[in-house]
Formats: sequence, C-alpha cells, structure tokens
Amino acid sequence: MPERTDYPALIAGHTGVITLINSGASGLPMLTRLLRVVQPAVCAAGLAFVEFTPAGGRVIAATGGAEFVVGRPLPATDPATVCLLAGPVVRQVRLDAVPGALADEVAGRGLCRMIVARAEIGGLTVGSLHALYPDGEPLDDSQRAVIGYVAACIAHMYGDQSGLPVHGDGPVVAALADGLAVVDRADHVRLWNPAAAQVTGCPGVDALNRPFPFPLPPSGQVLDHRMPDGRWLRITSGELPGPGALRVVTFRDITDQRRRDHDRDLFVAVTSHELRTPVTVIKGYADTLTDHWESLDDDDRRHAARIIGQRANELARLVDRLLTAATENRRGEPAAPFDLTDALRTAVTDLPADVRHRVVLDLPADLPKALGDRHSLSTVLTELSTNAGKYSLPDTPIEVTAEATERTVSFQVADRGIGIRPEHVERAFDRFWQGESGDRRRYPGAGLGLYLVRQIVEQQNGWVSLRPRAGGGTVAEVWLPRG
Repeated sequence: MPERTDYPALIAGHTGVITLINSGASGLPMLTRLLRVVQPAVCAAGLAFVEFTPAGGRVIAATGGAEFVVGRPLPATDPATVCLLAGPVVRQVRLDAVPGALADEVAGRGLCRMIVARAEIGGLTVGSLHALYPDGEPLDDSQRAVIGYVAACIAHMYGDQSGLPVHGDGPVVAALADGLAVVDRADHVRLWNPAAAQVTGCPGVDALNRPFPFPLPPSGQVLDHRMPDGRWLRITSGELPGPGALRVVTFRDITDQRRRDHDRDLFVAVTSHELRTPVTVIKGYADTLTDHWESLDDDDRRHAARIIGQRANELARLVDRLLTAATENRRGEPAAPFDLTDALRTAVTDLPADVRHRVVLDLPADLPKALGDRHSLSTVLTELSTNAGKYSLPDTPIEVTAEATERTVSFQVADRGIGIRPEHVERAFDRFWQGESGDRRRYPGAGLGLYLVRQIVEQQNGWVSLRPRAGGGTVAEVWLPRG
C-alpha cells in the first residue's frame, strides 16, 4: 500500500467511474466502485458511506476493512449520528472519541482513526464518507482533501438523482418543497420561485420567458405528472385576479404519497393472492372430507388432513407477517444472552419441510453467546431460509454458518440460486419489494420477509445485509451483539 496519496491511480480510476456514469451506469454499484477506487489511493484500510434520511443514517456501501458494517443503521438520536453531522465538513477524528457501539466495533478491529467528510447539497447533508486507518503515521492534508473532494462528487451523484438516494425516503426527496410559477395567456413563465427550481430541477434562468415545462391543467383543476427521473408532481392551476390573464401554478412533490398509495394497492393485491391459495386448498380438502368421508380410506383421510395442516401453517405464517408488518414499532422480549448455535439448530426444526431438508449447518462448537431475543431468531432464520429456497433450485443446499468477533456474533444463510443484483441489495429490504416488475409474480410471496428480518434484527441492536455470492447465489448475514 503506498505511503501517500496515489494521485495517478486516483485520477485514472475516477475517470473510469465517470465514463461509466456517462454511459448510463448509476446508483449503488457506481458508488461502491468509486469507493474501491479511492481506498488504495488514499492509503485507507477501508471506506464506508452513510446515507442519511429524516429517520437517521444507514451504511449503504463499504470497502476493505469496513465491509462488515454494510447495512448497519445509525438512528437519528444516536450520539454517533449527532457527532457525524456536527463540526467541520471535513475532519479527522479518533474512533475512541466517537460515542456508540459502531465506533467501538470498528476501533476493536484496529481501525482507530478516521477522516470523515459530509456530502452536502445546498446545505443539506445527504451522507457522510468515512476513510478508516489504523494507528501509525500521521494523516496528511492531501488525504483529507481527497476525501472531501470525493464526498462532494458523491453529493453531485445525489443531485443528479440517477439511482440515488438508495432509500425512497432519502435526503434529496425529503428536502423538496412546494413550487410556484406565474404564466401568461401564452403559457410562458413570468415568475419562477426558488422552490420551483428545487422541486423541478429546472433553474429559473432556464424557465423564465419560456413555455411552461410541464403539462398545464385547466384553471381550477389538478394534474399529477411524472417527471423523467421518476418523481411525481401534483400541479394545480388557477386564475390570478387582475389584468393580463395571468395564471398561478403550484406544484408539489408527491412521490412519497404515490409510493404509499402504490404500497397500499400492492398490499391488497399481493395479500389477496397469497391468502387465496391456501384458503382454496384448505376449503377443497375440507369439503372432500365432509362430502366423501365414507368413501375415503384411512390413507386418503390422513393425506387430506396433512395437506390441510400444511396449508394452515402457511396461512398462519402469512398472517403473522402481515400483523408484524402492520406494527413496525413493536418491541420484542428484553435482550438477554443466548446460545446462538443451539438457537439455530432448534430453529431449523421449525422450518417448512421442503426447506428443512436442504439446510446444511456448519456451526463452530465454541461460538460465544449472542445478546438479543432468542425467540425471534426462529422467525429470522425461517424468512432467510425460505427466501433462499424460493430463489434457488430444489436440490441445492442452503448453507448456514456462524462466526464471532470481539464484539459481535453473526450467522450467514447462503444459497446457490439466481443471486441478487448489486443495486438491489438494499432495496430488497423495502416493504413489498420483490424485484423488477417483470419478475414480480415469477416467485410467490408478499415481499415482507426481508423487511421483517431487518425490523426484528435492528430492534436487537444488530444489523443485516445481503451480498451476491461468488460463483452465483446470495449471502444474507445477520450481526448481533455478543452476550
């Protein structure tokens, strides 16, 4: 590793990233690629980027020694979050001076120093970039300058809104406000307030004295218009009193509202579909037993009863998912130390039969205890295992492994299935999300499993992440505090 900033490598790598972006690449894969370029150039042991939303932050990309924190949340009230959002835009800190469990965990791996730079747009913090270093030679001004520059580049990526923010309630969308314009009888813009420029991305110099850039509803009516970047505007129009036949036009970003409406409609459609299948089967076999009991032999009756039991279990799991998803702020049992190895072995016995026989456990005998809610681990393993089984061939194994560090205990669920695209590793945890629309119904399910897993794990001060598996497939990893 070079002792000082390797500018030629940095410029060459950054040029490659920009070339890909100009060719249409975007989002999380490009952000991760940029971090991989920057890490060796600034002699860092690892880089991590935290995306901030109104609810707090989350590590969405990391490299090197920081990769283990991908998926880790930073609540808005966490002292570490407050620390990151305060002070100079670029600064150097020691991890032992930053409060919180995450800083302790990173420092426990020998990464004691950090250069942190906020990525800002118009004074709004969209994220923070962290370069981690072990103790050793002093960090120089060139390293700080590069980290600050890269953070500004990432902020520019957010400003372009090409695949960023990763999460729908991300900072760019959350910052938008209402816009207002005045148009004349020829529909040319005569006034364009600053909020209009922020909402639409069209500066006043490009809007004034030109045709209104969006469809105009008739006076007194409302029109919802989808922008090229996927956001939705609600446009209203009304006559402006006085001479000149002017109209005042207001527009509001309703992307979140449309998303909620979409989630509601999708919830109804998906749950009705998922509920209908087991209910239909249960009713069919129950009617058969009722109407043809005397003509059925014992084997037929046992078979019908077994199918009814299996489908009833499926129905119970689905109802439990729906109830859990509807109560996001629920708290589980108080955290307590528990034997993760024993809990995983016990949880396997509760898996559906078609998944249970595929599970291969490889657990160390001396695994330390984890701190959390042992009872909820069965739900976590069930969701991760059934998800792995759903997206892989029936005769392939689902491998469950575990390991520990000084401060955490983790387990992994790995499959050899269709895998997950890098840009989807975070979106997969969104409620009702099931991949691209063309694939939505190729695989059954309500799109709630991974969402519930993240809710359950984070309530226990842990975190969960997904990554593509080398050679094909997906690895889901759950981290919990040591007991």
